Amino acid sequence: MASDWRDKKLYPLLGILLLSIFLYFNLGSNPITFPILWQSHMDFVSANSTHFIIVNPRAPLQNQSTFYINGWNSYWLMQESVWAGPSRSRVSKMLKKGAEMGLTVCRTWAFNDGVGPNALQISPGVFNERVFRGLDYVIVEARKHGIRLILSLVNNLSNFGGKAQYVRWAHEAGHNVSSLTDSFFSHPMIKEYYKAYVKAILSRKNSLSGVKYADEAAIFAWELMNEPRCSSSSSAPILQHGVQAWLNEMAAFVKSLDQKHLVTVGLEGFYGLNTTKGLEVNPGEWAASLGSDFIQNSAIENIDFASVHAYPDSWLIPHDDMEAKARFLSRWVDSHISDGDHVLKKPVIFTEVGSLVHADNQGLADKDILLKTMYEKIYESAKKRQAGAGALIWQLLVEGMGEYSDRFSFVAWDNPSTYKLILKQSCRLKSIFTKSIQSRKLNKDPCSGNLP
Repeated sequence: MASDWRDKKLYPLLGILLLSIFLYFNLGSNPITFPILWQSHMDFVSANSTHFIIVNPRAPLQNQSTFYINGWNSYWLMQESVWAGPSRSRVSKMLKKGAEMGLTVCRTWAFNDGVGPNALQISPGVFNERVFRGLDYVIVEARKHGIRLILSLVNNLSNFGGKAQYVRWAHEAGHNVSSLTDSFFSHPMIKEYYKAYVKAILSRKNSLSGVKYADEAAIFAWELMNEPRCSSSSSAPILQHGVQAWLNEMAAFVKSLDQKHLVTVGLEGFYGLNTTKGLEVNPGEWAASLGSDFIQNSAIENIDFASVHAYPDSWLIPHDDMEAKARFLSRWVDSHISDGDHVLKKPVIFTEVGSLVHADNQGLADKDILLKTMYEKIYESAKKRQAGAGALIWQLLVEGMGEYSDRFSFVAWDNPSTYKLILKQSCRLKSIFTKSIQSRKLNKDPCSGNLP
């Protein structure tokens, strides 16, 4: 009997185990994944005037939950999810740690255009399925930890391809395209390239969950572009009109494919040439001549919420002291929240909030001062039910990720004072509103014992 059992059950099981180990170590660049049989329930977020609400579609009038956001950026999630083993474990750890800090929204790239082993779009409309599966993994892991994602669809900068790559593709295809990357906003073929990309993303069926991206509640919003700017300032009013027309067209296109998700621009928040606030609030005269305008761009009908960035350290004159930077940040935040309330009638999220990371203790203290300034403004906005709907830190890493680091990146749990600031903000925002259904279902409450 013992011999029979070994032959029929034990040896086949050992064989399967050994085969799995072999495949794991030999096919790491094409990780074997299995379908997700069950996912925790998650409802969509919508905008109700200047607020975000989570609505239970089964009882929409009884179960509306106001949603103010404490979140972060980790642009690298898709890149690391392409590979099996340690790379994916870093993604899982980041999302798990984010949830442990009470963070609810993460902004990340859903693009990588051009050449390279991790390029998602290799040429117009041609995709690397292995990289797409990496993005599938990010979405499934985010939902697992109760995190919602803002997915950015293209870069203004040349990093990860960006608008420059789209212009190169058009030029290589024989189209009469200006060498300036600003033609991204106006050339008909380039606009078609972008639309085809958006359609492929929104219609993607997740290989792990089987859920179309357009039906995935773990996606908080689509961001049309990271930091849209024009490269030439010589004809700024004309370029500003071109950017506005592009945003109008693309926001409407996204909404034609997906009515369930929010849409935002991805602006830095600079006021344009035709506004008095350009001189009063912008960090310098240069900011008004980049082709974008916070009010005009954010007022587009199909844009659901306004996005703003904040980098006092890099935008201001280098020798400005901390007091000057904090004053600028306060004025910057107040102005945009006021515009959200009184002009746009839309929520405002500060989708990138960055301050320099220094090795010395003074640098850490400075970072905490600026972050606390931002957090206080958002907390006051939440208490008064104003349009300042949240802030996302730029950016968080896990250990051993120097290749993705910049002057503003850090590992939160290696900086106890900053970690406490983040957790405190999450908890006091939560204390204002009823616990969300999602938090109760996950039975994970990082604020237990930490509410103010």
